[in-house]
Amino acid sequence: MCSSRKILWSLLLLSVVEVGLGVASIVLGAVGISWVRGHHKPQQGDASPVWSGLCFLVCGMCGVLCARKRTGLIMILFSACCICGLIGGILNFQFVRALNKRPDSMQSIHLAAMTLALMGISSCTLSTWLTCRLASSEQQRMFLEREHSLHHSHEMTDKETLDNSSNGIPQISYNGHTAASP
Repeated sequence: MCSSRKILWSLLLLSVVEVGLGVASIVLGAVGISWVRGHHKPQQGDASPVWSGLCFLVCGMCGVLCARKRTGLIMILFSACCICGLIGGILNFQFVRALNKRPDSMQSIHLAAMTLALMGISSCTLSTWLTCRLASSEQQRMFLEREHSLHHSHEMTDKETLDNSSNGIPQISYNGHTAASP
């Protein structure tokens, strides 16, 4: 079983990769849009690499935040961002694939956009899985802390009941037997 530290470092590395994929997809989408505007009227899907890149970028930034602060709310936020990134990547891939069928299409830019989308989809899927592993690890850690705390409180309760058994009269022990002092 992976330790929580390994999961955190993997999540952090994958989140940085997602930020990079997001920036690269946004830049590639901007280049594609500027090329399209110079040659013909923009169509639906020309800006999809920008939108999926934005989803990947937000997902990566939430992943970095999740690796730093492991609260339940941030893990849920990161999982939701991963799902949005996954959906954005799938839609981007489908739109760019449809654009690639045009006769005047930019084959290399579309191929790069689809590759970035597939890499983003993969990283979002892995990030979601790692977040579930991290949440499980954190839940187990909190359970163990709570169990230790309860065990400690039972020891303190037992000690207090032994101390209160004398009812204010000091106890003296002779050979294992207790006797009240005069």
